Amino acid sequence: MARQKPLNLYRNIGIIAHIDAGKTTTTERVLYYTGKKHQIIDVHDTKDGKGSTTTDYMEQERKRGITIQSAAVSTEWKNHRINVIDTPGHVDFTIEVNRSLRVLDGAVVVFDGVAGVEPQTETNWRLADQYKVPRLCYINKMDRIGANFAHCVKGIRERLGANAVLCQVPLGSHDDFMGMADLIAGVGYIWLGDDKDSKWETVPLDELAAHPRVQALTNGADKQWVADLAKLREQSIESAVEADDAVMDTYLTSGETPSLETLKKCIRKGCVAGTLIPVLCGSSYKNKGVQQLLDAVIDYMPYPGENGGISVVDEDGNVVGEQAVTDDAPVRALAFKVINDPFGTLTFTRIYSGVIRKGDALYNVTRDKKERIGRIVEVQADHTREIDEVRAGDICAFVSLKETETGDSLTDPGHPVLLERMRFPDPVISVSVEPKSRNDVDKMSTALYKMVKADPSLKMEVDKETGETVLKGMGELHLEITIDRMRTELGVEANMGKPKVSFREAFGKSVEHTYTHKKQSGGSGQFAEVKMIFEPGETGSGVVFSDEVVGGRVPREYIPAVEHAIRTEALQGQVAGYEVLDFKARLIDGKYHDVDSSALAFEIAGRSCFREAQRLSNPKLLEPIMSLEVVTEATYLGDVIGDINRRRGTINDQGQRGTQAYVDGHVPLSEMFGYINFLRSATSGRGTFTMIFDHYEEVPSHMVEKLMEKETK
Repeated sequence: MARQKPLNLYRNIGIIAHIDAGKTTTTERVLYYTGKKHQIIDVHDTKDGKGSTTTDYMEQERKRGITIQSAAVSTEWKNHRINVIDTPGHVDFTIEVNRSLRVLDGAVVVFDGVAGVEPQTETNWRLADQYKVPRLCYINKMDRIGANFAHCVKGIRERLGANAVLCQVPLGSHDDFMGMADLIAGVGYIWLGDDKDSKWETVPLDELAAHPRVQALTNGADKQWVADLAKLREQSIESAVEADDAVMDTYLTSGETPSLETLKKCIRKGCVAGTLIPVLCGSSYKNKGVQQLLDAVIDYMPYPGENGGISVVDEDGNVVGEQAVTDDAPVRALAFKVINDPFGTLTFTRIYSGVIRKGDALYNVTRDKKERIGRIVEVQADHTREIDEVRAGDICAFVSLKETETGDSLTDPGHPVLLERMRFPDPVISVSVEPKSRNDVDKMSTALYKMVKADPSLKMEVDKETGETVLKGMGELHLEITIDRMRTELGVEANMGKPKVSFREAFGKSVEHTYTHKKQSGGSGQFAEVKMIFEPGETGSGVVFSDEVVGGRVPREYIPAVEHAIRTEALQGQVAGYEVLDFKARLIDGKYHDVDSSALAFEIAGRSCFREAQRLSNPKLLEPIMSLEVVTEATYLGDVIGDINRRRGTINDQGQRGTQAYVDGHVPLSEMFGYINFLRSATSGRGTFTMIFDHYEEVPSHMVEKLMEKETK
């Protein structure tokens, strides 16, 4: 079957933002205005459990009014097919944003018009930078008290370092928010009401100031935006034409304003290249600006392959080529998400090249396994529709793949290549998990395996000493919701133990140490001697092994065994059994025996040498330090700061953002369990906080024993 729609009429976009900026509300409006649904359900109307927005369909999402897992929906706007992924804003679920950005061609970054750039916005922005995803900014909630467009734009330029080009500026704010002035098209849009089917009036830019509703504005900042419209339009045009040398030369020579079509082409060129970021505004909740946002997605966001294909890598992750997005090439696809559906596992996949049909055999290059494609479905949040084939640029789900996990490359068996993999954060918190009844032991293990397979930021292991099953994740909420989802999705009840921190260890100083392994018990024995220097490394340097043996004192074939021993033993340190970070292990000398030496003997010697050397180095215990931002009313700020200090935290910054006060700082994770309860009590429920892992830091010596006691209770 031939392609139904040309590739240039596709848009694969993600909606990303800090929690509570209005991503899901915006997605609901997008689906309504594109005719995908005929009723709008607002997030605050779902907590009674009776209804749900399209993309927040899980029980846990309805109860909490937040997005937990990214959901995909497809729709049409002006003959363009738009695949939209609504992503979570909560820091515990950053993994969902990570894997979505990996396969999307563009992103709409939503901002709260009052709060502006928030911590999770910065995290998501860095992820988009990492994957080179073009984006546009949508400043939402311009109808709220304290909405400040200038503050938001300043944050985008200064905190995110973006070359922001104003395509729209607001007309009014708070209760006076009536629409926006389109600086590119040279017109203003003034809505006649707030309901979802309300029409708008289009007014030429030079006539806006005389409009009765604009003249009625009383806020000085709102009036100033209107007064500066001509100057702002000129600035935006200058920024736009800089993206195209030929257009800029014509503009500078003739002084004539380029046509609307030319301006849009310039902005699109800059946006796709990542050299500029278009900025729009609106109020999704009050149904203003969403249609214009959809127009901007079509005008400025790239179609699949417009900003290049996907990198092809070797087994070590080094880029060795690029696969263009085209039907006329061997199949190249990336599995970016696995979810447990009642009717079988769904493997969400982005097709980069080729055509995949039902019944095709694919090769999982990552795991060296073959997969047969049984059913292919188009996903609409929690609903699916069977389709017969998918092509380059499509996002779909394969049903019941047995061997494929998140990040795996699926290719034509005759042309296997490895696609660039995703990078996932390490878990920072763990809990013990046990079944509610003895009958559920096996069911719980199976359920946990499925949850871990679906979410790469979860890790499961069994404690060797206690036999407990330990689940590691990104935060308390992440682990709590995982256990709850096991109940609702897989029918397995489990109890969650007290959260524990993922500490780390490090060498305290450089140590030179020699270890000799001798064993004689009749017949051939075991002999190996290694002399090594262990040095603390720079933060983030990892484990570095250096072979500096000269003169064949240790035969070449035994050196990999020593390196393997060091890397394996580093997973369990000598202070409290935590992983040892950032050190260099230098093998400088050794001895061997012609008969009694073996790889096993040198591995045993390497392990023992590491253990003894770490103990001799005055080892350090490291704890995860979190970046914390608390937003609340100024009245409560003193109590919040005092509490952060009591938790061994440091204050980096504090100030006013709109009508709210904020404080930024760094706090050890071990001191932050149950923080939400304190914050609710101290701020009468008005405070909110964001906590993101920042770095590891040495635990003060007087605190080591106390912390280890807490961990073992």
